[in-house]
Amino acid sequence: MRTIPPALAAELASGATTLCRCWKAIRRDGTILGFTDHDRDLSFSAVIFQAQSGLEATEAEASLGLAVGGAEITGALMADAIREEDIAAGLWDFATVETWLVDWRDVTRRLLLDTGHIGEIRREGERFTAEVRSLAHVFDQVQGRRYEAQCDAALGDARCGLDLSLPSRRTGITVVILTGPASFSFVSQTSFAAGVFTGGMVARTAGASSSWNAPVMGHVRIGSHDQITLWAPPPSPLIVGQQLTLTVGCNKHFATCRDRFGNAARFQGFPHIPGNDFAMSYVRQGEAGLDGGPLK
Repeated sequence: MRTIPPALAAELASGATTLCRCWKAIRRDGTILGFTDHDRDLSFSAVIFQAQSGLEATEAEASLGLAVGGAEITGALMADAIREEDIAAGLWDFATVETWLVDWRDVTRRLLLDTGHIGEIRREGERFTAEVRSLAHVFDQVQGRRYEAQCDAALGDARCGLDLSLPSRRTGITVVILTGPASFSFVSQTSFAAGVFTGGMVARTAGASSSWNAPVMGHVRIGSHDQITLWAPPPSPLIVGQQLTLTVGCNKHFATCRDRFGNAARFQGFPHIPGNDFAMSYVRQGEAGLDGGPLK
């Protein structure tokens, strides 16, 4: 049960309140920022809560037990606080957000309403919408290994063991054609097989937002060109002549690990487990694969 401070309880009971909401955000890099929906800045706990931020919040949803509740915060991208390049760089991913109910006449009369983490962030032009998930969402995360046919390692990590710095796995390219806000084509002296960069990463080598990197949604060959499609446009548009670095991708299948990378011995999945259809089926006399021999 939540205990409301007596002074704030009296203010709530008066019927005429002077309340606002404040949000304290702690990013992954340790940066602490404060925002309020009041019309002037407020300060408490050594944090200045900025007004004029354009932040608004939906009604918070709470549930009994361990069901994940939450809310959404919408606002404008601001150069001095919430920048598009910081969102693209992942600095706001899983940031901690405290939501406070505050009497703006006397900030000592305040109540911590909720603590959560930033989940999905959607951008629409100069505005963003951030999902704030309750702490219960941590219980929905996978802990330990997953028993599944596909590999659960990240390409190039310690469990995978591949060296992604090799020329056959990472290459510098130059944008020659812009085919859309989130797609481009390039020409390389190396003949890459279609799809080799699908699921990989693209990064800027230099220039605006040089720290930007993003996953590749698709890679196809069109004539002498390779076309790359991203999941979302970069924070600052690409230009013809832009220098980029492409890293190969992996679809997590055993055949890809074996044939493309020659890394079958370190495959971090269970490729021979039976699927649902096999597990629910029954034996048919003479059916292949049921002779007691090894699976291939």
